[in-house]
Amino acid sequence: MQDVFVAILIAILLYQLMTPTIVKEHSMENTLNNNDYLLLWKMDARMGKTPAYGDIVVFRSNLMGENGKDKLLIKRVVGLPGDTVAVRDGTVYRNGNPLEEPYTKDGFTTGGMDESIVPPGTLFVLGDNRAVSIDSRSEMVGFVDEGRLIGKAVFRLFPFDKIGGLYDNYQSTPR
Repeated sequence: MQDVFVAILIAILLYQLMTPTIVKEHSMENTLNNNDYLLLWKMDARMGKTPAYGDIVVFRSNLMGENGKDKLLIKRVVGLPGDTVAVRDGTVYRNGNPLEEPYTKDGFTTGGMDESIVPPGTLFVLGDNRAVSIDSRSEMVGFVDEGRLIGKAVFRLFPFDKIGGLYDNYQSTPR
């Protein structure tokens, strides 16, 4: 009986710290693909810790999902509160510096965006497949309020041939 109680306690604790999610869409290719099964670390979001550059986060957007609820989106953090971000000639600039982003699907960022300052308590996020991603460049998403974060994607469970952590050397750093 004690073993069952300990197992239930561990399961509850893990549920409070992590949650699973499935990628639905193509905006994070080639880093993440449709139907990838991920684990999200929820504690940073719950404790109000600001994500780092390059973190892949899941958040409740203002877009409406098929179920009538806020649609969950998964994107990469490119700008933090107080940063200046812009998109020119296929390159993202943060605080005036061009970013080296080896994880982008096509190696460039479509569209353009005038310099904008990331407001306090918000993030500037982009999908890795910039040609199809609806992200902070779009008025439909805009800057993401940190209070809408669900968690940081940390581990891929499926497909099995890609199982493992999501972070190697893929941080958005100035060239």
